[in-house]
Amino acid sequence: MIRRIPIIPTIIVAAAVAAMIALGFWQIDRAREKEALLALFHTNQGRPAMTFPDHGPVPLKAMFRPSSVHCLEVAGWRSEVGRAVSGTTGYRHIAECRTGAEGPGALVDTGVARDPQFKPAWKGGEVAGVITTEPDHNSLISKLFRRANVLSPMLVAKRGIAGLEASAPPSPADIPNNHRAYAVQWFLFALIASVIYGLALRGRLARKPD
Repeated sequence: MIRRIPIIPTIIVAAAVAAMIALGFWQIDRAREKEALLALFHTNQGRPAMTFPDHGPVPLKAMFRPSSVHCLEVAGWRSEVGRAVSGTTGYRHIAECRTGAEGPGALVDTGVARDPQFKPAWKGGEVAGVITTEPDHNSLISKLFRRANVLSPMLVAKRGIAGLEASAPPSPADIPNNHRAYAVQWFLFALIASVIYGLALRGRLARKPD
């Protein structure tokens, strides 16, 4: 009796392997897109100062560009765990600034303090720095099931304000690009699945019929 290759299991495994390979190539495409984006951000760092964006989302051409904000009045404060330009960790203080009679205002990262009880005495003024976005507190899980929040633009002050040490400036180097590693993983999964199923088929076909 001739043993035949099982059709349905083979189709299922072949479809799974094809899907893994497709995901691998998709990750390669994502890697290329991310590399182009990072190249743009690196170029932005060397461009001249631009007007601070009025609202989010922050245009890609504005990310990591130098800019300045005239804070007429500090309407409130936010405190976040942060890292100073020296590498020490602490609490960075983000000022919610009023920039006009109306409008969304501006967020300014004024710097980092080690003391969690520190209260900045800054009342406002002209600030130069680098454009980035406000901290994103949404988890990866929530991003998968909810519409992404629009992050407001934020200026990270070049120099610490009111006794604070300047925050570490935002850098494209902090943005991960692991897509090529993910692509390799998907290709390996496809290879392993193919080998395992191939060995299982060989064992099945090698068995003597009862």
